[in-house]
Amino acid sequence: MSIRERLAELGYVLPPPPKPVGAYVPGLLVGEFVWTSGQLPFWQGELRYRGRLGEELTVAEGYEAAKLCVLNCLSVVEDIVGTLEEIEQVVKLTGFVASGEGFTEQPRVLNGASDLLLTLFGERGKHARSAVGVRGLPLGAPVEVELVVKVRGAR
Repeated sequence: MSIRERLAELGYVLPPPPKPVGAYVPGLLVGEFVWTSGQLPFWQGELRYRGRLGEELTVAEGYEAAKLCVLNCLSVVEDIVGTLEEIEQVVKLTGFVASGEGFTEQPRVLNGASDLLLTLFGERGKHARSAVGVRGLPLGAPVEVELVVKVRGAR
């Protein structure tokens, strides 16, 4: 079963790759690795979630926001290499969580992205990860995710 078929089975559609909102590119292929810029929880062109975890949003809402972020990351990867089937290994996920005072559940929030990657890619989805709490993120987003993947073959 292809990654897109697995996504559909889970009720997800890969969104179109997000357009940058500044002086950067959404992702970059360097050798056998694709590095994505930080992606926010956009869905159908709109920021689906806003606010800080532990204040306006629950861990469950943050978990869902992290899934949207990683779907946008995967969209960038697919745009660069042509197909998600080229992903040999998910290497690193870095997540930033807009956190209210005393909020310490950043890893639980980012499990949304990690769990989805493991479901989609199995062993190839196992990755290193950093979960960082921050006071604020662009546009009032609750979560921002960066992804590094190794793709097949030298480019």
